[in-house]
Amino acid sequence: MFLDKTIERSLPENGEARSPWHSFLKTLSWRILGTIDTIVISWLITGTLELALSIGGIEVVSKMILYYFHERVWERFSVRTKKGRSWN
Repeated sequence: MFLDKTIERSLPENGEARSPWHSFLKTLSWRILGTIDTIVISWLITGTLELALSIGGIEVVSKMILYYFHERVWERFSVRTKKGRSWN
């Protein structure tokens, strides 16, 4: 896969935090999979491919933005845990 080298380069060394670029690539790959799922489910429910593609098109943008920020928040908690600090 063409993304594997890019993803591998974005991985941290020595237990450091993952980069925002890593979070973006993870967001993108997850969204592609999720959007295909949404389009198929929408198509099965509505029976209309055009409507299913419209739902998938709107969903892909909104959920990518939400997931990116969700990932960055979780990365902050991961760094705290690696440094021995608790969340409390």
